[in-house]
Amino acid sequence: MTNKPVFVEKKLLVIFILATSLFMLWGIAHSMSDVLNKHFQNVLHLSKAESGLIQFSVFGAYFLMSIPVGMFMKKFGYKAGVLLGLILFATGTFLFIPAANATSFTYFRIALFILGCGMATLETVAHPFVAALGSQLTSDRRINFAQSFNAVGTMIGPAIGTYFLLKSSNNTGTAIDSLDSVKSLYVGVGLFISLVALAFAFVKVPSLNDPHINPAVAENDSQPKKLVQQKHFVWAVAAQFFNVAAQAGTWSFFINYGHEKMGFTDETAGNYMVLFMGMMTLGRFVGTYAMQFIAPNKILAAFALGSILCCLLVAQSLGWASFIALLFINFFFSIMFPTIFSLGIKNLGAKTQQASSFISMGVVGGAVLPFFMGKVANHDVAMAYYVPIICYVVIFMFGYKLYKVRK
Repeated sequence: MTNKPVFVEKKLLVIFILATSLFMLWGIAHSMSDVLNKHFQNVLHLSKAESGLIQFSVFGAYFLMSIPVGMFMKKFGYKAGVLLGLILFATGTFLFIPAANATSFTYFRIALFILGCGMATLETVAHPFVAALGSQLTSDRRINFAQSFNAVGTMIGPAIGTYFLLKSSNNTGTAIDSLDSVKSLYVGVGLFISLVALAFAFVKVPSLNDPHINPAVAENDSQPKKLVQQKHFVWAVAAQFFNVAAQAGTWSFFINYGHEKMGFTDETAGNYMVLFMGMMTLGRFVGTYAMQFIAPNKILAAFALGSILCCLLVAQSLGWASFIALLFINFFFSIMFPTIFSLGIKNLGAKTQQASSFISMGVVGGAVLPFFMGKVANHDVAMAYYVPIICYVVIFMFGYKLYKVRK
């Protein structure tokens, strides 16, 4: 009889919990940057397209860091990669001090770039790390479960960002006063990240066997195919590019949509963003559970179709019907990132860590779309939601057909 593969072995449970906590940390930072987007529009008097450069700074770091991090991880291991990511993460938050003191959007973008380097490092390391904590047969569920706590982090981010940032920018105060709130918030986050890094330094991470090795390939083929010849991996990189592009654009202008189309104050729209992220949390847990019965690629394709329908409805600006559809975009978005990642690294063996770097590099899509959505949103924020439909079509095709591992 064949034993059913366990979700995670008991001896690796503590490591799994610590690795899962990393997903929550970068979720907090990502969603806080979307509140920061609106705050800088108010305080530094930026257009929507200009504020979209926040995402360019953060996600641009992914493009530059992902390959070096993969090489670093391969040489020094998962733990060293995590520590490097946390150090860069904390350094970026502390650079908000000189940026706020100088009242400089350029300096803020430099700080966000360093912070983005830290998040890129953590994402590149954490996905194969979690995948390695058990059987390949359960890696889809394990990564989706860990990403569920990333979704929890995306709820925490706008909650604290709205409280500390949008409240201050709505009050009668100077730009310097409002930027002081930015400085205080990010320094607090930096101190917390430093404590996490200190705690992680004392954790013993055992040697892990790569669960993605295909024994048939390992034994019978001394010259396994190059990554560029692995079509499912190549399409995963493309799908991840469009996936994060859609996410960044959708998140960046959520508060603008609530303010301009629903008549909310910035603070009220920011509070609705917590519910918006809650929909993603719900979607991740629902999707993870459903993967016990339905193939992950089929769920991915179905959720991509759901996102397309919601975008069409949001663009019509039909009041609450469109706003509810906007909330549901995040429900359908929920399982896309981890599922694309997991499907993309199937059967890659020793190349798994290198492949993880390239898939993480695909996240640079988030640096591109917000600027172009911002250009459309400068005229009509509802019409801007036509743009991500292109992205969801590519994701649907990956889930429907292009995910398949070919020998």
